[in-house]
Amino acid sequence: MRLRVGLIGLGRNWETRHRLALRALSDRFEVRAVCEQVAHRAEIAAREFGADAVDGFRALVARSDIDAVLMLGAQWYGPLPIYAACEAGKDVYWAGALELNAEEIKEVRRCVEQAGVAFVAELPRRLAPATIRLKELIATRLGKPRLLFCHHRFAAQPATTNHAGATAHCDATRDLVELVDWCRYVVGKDPQSVLGLHHSAPSGPVPDYEMMSLDFSLERKLGTDAVAQISASRYLSLTWPEAITFRPPAALQVACENGVAFIDLPSTLIWFDSAGRHMESLDTERPVDEQLLLRFHRAVTSLVQNVSSLNDAFMALSIVQAARESHETGARMFFDEKPLA
Repeated sequence: MRLRVGLIGLGRNWETRHRLALRALSDRFEVRAVCEQVAHRAEIAAREFGADAVDGFRALVARSDIDAVLMLGAQWYGPLPIYAACEAGKDVYWAGALELNAEEIKEVRRCVEQAGVAFVAELPRRLAPATIRLKELIATRLGKPRLLFCHHRFAAQPATTNHAGATAHCDATRDLVELVDWCRYVVGKDPQSVLGLHHSAPSGPVPDYEMMSLDFSLERKLGTDAVAQISASRYLSLTWPEAITFRPPAALQVACENGVAFIDLPSTLIWFDSAGRHMESLDTERPVDEQLLLRFHRAVTSLVQNVSSLNDAFMALSIVQAARESHETGARMFFDEKPLA
């Protein structure tokens, strides 16, 4: 079955990821319409795929030749396209970022479940070959995770307009949501508390450093179970291109009961146990972005609604928001007092 899709927002990953994946999967997806706040980008993308450039997301969702929508970037309209898609009975692939409060999260979930549409949130680190292999090693060789150190280094992105600043903040949230979900997935359960801290940038729309410590210990016995330290830095200027790639830390370091592993996405895994050092360079038949779109294709054609990725994404978003609240209040946030989404 070839799905006829409309693109709502192209986002920062269009050229390097989503465009290539859609071209590779032209036997599964047919792009029929593109809606993007930058009209020139919409026209270029539409011309490449033989589609129409559409002025608004409501006009796109209402089209009879659209089976599903792909939300690929942060736009000014927030969750409104999701509501419109649910009203029209169109399935949703969500790759952008949304700044939602607790009530909005509940409303999006209610709309999706009531409409019965497929909703797949893009959480790419889960499907990376190195992550899949790490989960196998945790189950067979390395044992239960104890400490996780997850860091991502970004180049600072100056914003010249209020709208660009809002988009940058949304992208920063998306980055942290992916990192939090990655740690949740590796540990295999949800954290019980979070402590957050960020450093204000001298200029720019988002902090130049954000850190959070997730504690998975039960009954408030801090440090008795897995602890994950997550950080994202944006203090390296685009004018220092060589500094951005200089000695980057491992994307994820996991200390387990019987060894330690280091991951560099998408496919490099180095791990150590009592037998010594092991280095694995992993390959996969398809790039992660194609696998994610194929997962969406299966969800649309399935007769059973599965909203697990929606719940995972909103859980991670709730944790990020709690970490930011922790920074503002100076206190650790416990989720038995503040239930997650």
